[in-house]
Amino acid sequence: VLIANTSNMPVAAREACVYTGITIAEYYRDQGYDVALMADSTSRWAEAMREISGRLEEMPGEEGYPAYLASRLAQFYERAGRVETIGSEPNVASISVVGAVSPPGGDLSEPVTQNTLRICKVFWALDASLADKRHFPSIDWLQSYSLYVDSIEGWWAENVAADWRATRDKAMGLLQKESELQEIVQLVGPDALPETDQATLETTRMLREDFLQQNAFDDVDTYCAPDKQYKMLKTILQFYDESLAAVNRGAPIANIVALPVKEEIGKMKYVPQEEFDAKIEEIQSAITKQCSEA
Repeated sequence: VLIANTSNMPVAAREACVYTGITIAEYYRDQGYDVALMADSTSRWAEAMREISGRLEEMPGEEGYPAYLASRLAQFYERAGRVETIGSEPNVASISVVGAVSPPGGDLSEPVTQNTLRICKVFWALDASLADKRHFPSIDWLQSYSLYVDSIEGWWAENVAADWRATRDKAMGLLQKESELQEIVQLVGPDALPETDQATLETTRMLREDFLQQNAFDDVDTYCAPDKQYKMLKTILQFYDESLAAVNRGAPIANIVALPVKEEIGKMKYVPQEEFDAKIEEIQSAITKQCSEA
């Protein structure tokens, strides 16, 4: 179902379109469906509210938005969630709302963004610089966050791997460290870093390009099962551990960077699910062997 209200339509229609969308979503939810609602964008909706509020001569709030902006946003997002439907057969259905916010000039401190962050527990920050580099989805992994990690940890531990949380946290720690090292690299260059830090930068490059980046036009890489995600991440972190061990034994970082297994790691996301388990074991064995011989 598509509800379109362009900027040249009456302001009342633009203000009402979000309510129309969530009402239709509730209609299908009440029939027992799991509904995904994408609202693009709530910033345009807020601008329509600001225009109506101005015409009604209401007291303006921050940046001219109406004082009830926060409550309207909360009322919209709080209509999402799981419910038990009423009918001859009890059923559980849900609405998942993904709201896009388009802050002017990328200013995340403006009222719509800040009030949305107070309500939602997940934030995906899109980064134009990543899109310019053809990195898609262009989600900034340092600004983005989820407050549901503790809630879903049990599911991942039960259905995927017991050490999922530790693996995820280790990868996030490496990406955070990369951000700190990049500041030094811009001043003195990568060659001035210790070889252990150079190994970290090489691993985080693999995390960015071989794990976080996806190709929506590839039949295999478009979708990725949770088990495959975990094993891909675990393999990259295994390369990190083995490369650090090799560097500590005295292996030159140039030998680590030139290992043939890196090409296989870069291609693993394109391996079909039914062939993946055998392939990932082969790659992990090659990592151990080649790093020990570097």
